[in-house]
Amino acid sequence: MREAEPTTNGAPHPTAVSKQDGAAPSYQSAFTGGPPPVRTPYKHNHAIDDIKCVAYALELFLASHMHESEEYCDVNDKKKERMYFATGYGLIQCIKGLMSYEDEDLLAGITHTKRGITIASAHRKKAPSMTTRLAGLVVSSLSTSSVAWIKSMTLVERHAELTYTETMFEKSLLGIVYSGDWLAFIREILNMRTIMNTYRQLGKFVETMDEEGKGNEIDAHFRSGVYLGVGASNLILSLMPARLLTIVELFGYKGDRKFGLEMLQKAGGWTVDSDEPGVSARDEGLRRSICDMVLLMFHLVLSSFTIDCVDLSMAQKILDWNLKRYPDSVFFQFGAGRLSLVRSQPKKAIAHYTKAREVQTQYKNLHHVSYWEIALADLALWDAKASLDCWKILEEQATWSKCIYSYGYAVCLLESAASGPEGDEDRKTAAALLAQVPNLRQRIAGKSIPLEKFFARKARKFQLQNGRLALPALEAAYIWLTITHAPRYVLTERMLPAVWTQLAALGVAHAGEEGEKPSDARAAAYGAGFWDDFALSRFLEGVCLRYVAYPGWQDPDAIPDPEDPVGTAIPDAGAHAVAAFLQIFEFGPKIELDHHIVYHAHYEYGRLLACQGDKTGAQAQFDLVQSGKPLEVNAVGRKGKYSMENALMMRTHAAVEALQSNRL
Repeated sequence: MREAEPTTNGAPHPTAVSKQDGAAPSYQSAFTGGPPPVRTPYKHNHAIDDIKCVAYALELFLASHMHESEEYCDVNDKKKERMYFATGYGLIQCIKGLMSYEDEDLLAGITHTKRGITIASAHRKKAPSMTTRLAGLVVSSLSTSSVAWIKSMTLVERHAELTYTETMFEKSLLGIVYSGDWLAFIREILNMRTIMNTYRQLGKFVETMDEEGKGNEIDAHFRSGVYLGVGASNLILSLMPARLLTIVELFGYKGDRKFGLEMLQKAGGWTVDSDEPGVSARDEGLRRSICDMVLLMFHLVLSSFTIDCVDLSMAQKILDWNLKRYPDSVFFQFGAGRLSLVRSQPKKAIAHYTKAREVQTQYKNLHHVSYWEIALADLALWDAKASLDCWKILEEQATWSKCIYSYGYAVCLLESAASGPEGDEDRKTAAALLAQVPNLRQRIAGKSIPLEKFFARKARKFQLQNGRLALPALEAAYIWLTITHAPRYVLTERMLPAVWTQLAALGVAHAGEEGEKPSDARAAAYGAGFWDDFALSRFLEGVCLRYVAYPGWQDPDAIPDPEDPVGTAIPDAGAHAVAAFLQIFEFGPKIELDHHIVYHAHYEYGRLLACQGDKTGAQAQFDLVQSGKPLEVNAVGRKGKYSMENALMMRTHAAVEALQSNRL
């Protein structure tokens, strides 16, 4: 791309790369000479000329110059008529809405994406008459859902079809989040069906052109957009729950996860065999960076719910390259922090999240992402006091889920409060926060958010038990998957002692050790909630002991930080973990409220058996969880779903996948 003369709008260079002798590094920006000029007056047949301008705006945005990116798009599209500027600006507003979760920002995002849809529609190829469309049902070349139809478009019309679909996707995503009733929710889901149809059609067009040897007629910007749409569509479909996926497949939709990832990798030319991408920053298509971010989202975030096709080495190389390109990018610093946490290096994760908070001051809501991730990393270190500071800020400032933030703040206060009168003030504050939690729940399309519902139940239980909850912060750490990423010394020297203190308060011994066993007499002496507290304590003990016994199985990709201590040795930790889970199954029928513990225990016991090489036993435990049968009471006991059932089903499905591929 030709370097343009800098404009006078004062926009900074997206990345600062010094000139070097020889070949420029692959991550060097195409805009070393400043922002490209905007062609005026605007005409529809010149719409493609704006792509390089929007690419510049995207680089500004990814380099943490968000306000400058917004201003650049706004100033250069004063008449609100330019297709690519409308698409780019709509994407920015979509991201802002999803970050803040405020109705005002969500509505603004919907408004701007609607405008983008209108402008893209004005650039699209006009639909044929009804007669021609009916004829298209018989003659494929006349069908608007055929490759021939796309071939008949001009370059601008093809790009308009792509931008229309992208903006429709953004609007539907915002609409699903904002929708307050099922009717609006279903309408947006139907829009998603249309979107996926279009992406499938565009994908077939690119494939056909390549097969015919005409692939060079497709520009990199259009190609990267098709790769993004086809790749993301396949990923979304592949992540759907089995029951829903069965219904979707009846309509001819099937998500191929491996194919979706391959499409996303093609945009940057990423391969398993090379640490460098095959496509440089100067030759890339407009959507390449977004493809990279979707790949990171899958490998680093969605990997909490699935294992199939997760590749942390691919995530590492994508991060390394993009951090060279955007060293001050808040988004790629988030990725680096997440990678460190997944590899059980929470201290390094905190350093990346702290830098992410420091490199940009424009979007305060991005600071809240940092505080959230730091709060979880602190829990992985079992530093409730440090985690408390982040939850307090989130509870005061953030808007995504006041229910979850208040609960996190409260349980960390309970955990870190000093014993005796010195901690009374903290306990009073925690009690006041927990009293508010049930009233802070939100609903999407009339449905409760499962995690909010779970925490609301725990908050009500706190009131019912006169201000008592057993190990609430450690239980939340398990739900947030942070125990999974705890270094071994934290498990042995911080988490397990906390569990054993609670067991001592219940009057029972450690799992696998001699001592008094739980009994109805002991329960009567303790008071209400004994069996629930016992089951939870045993469960958390079993989870921690499993990770101590099989640290390599805690996460196949875990890389211990060499600066961390080894941790105290616990002989026969695996056998003691088995004893802990077996006691939960034995006394599960006595649980009064927290029935979910038994189901999670079967899941964790299955993972433990897999660690011990008993694949048959592990599969049997996973089958029990997936059976839908009541496991803790007889058929006339608990009614309805147990807490966090859908999330556990997803994790169990992922565990079965991992077991079959020998990754568990």
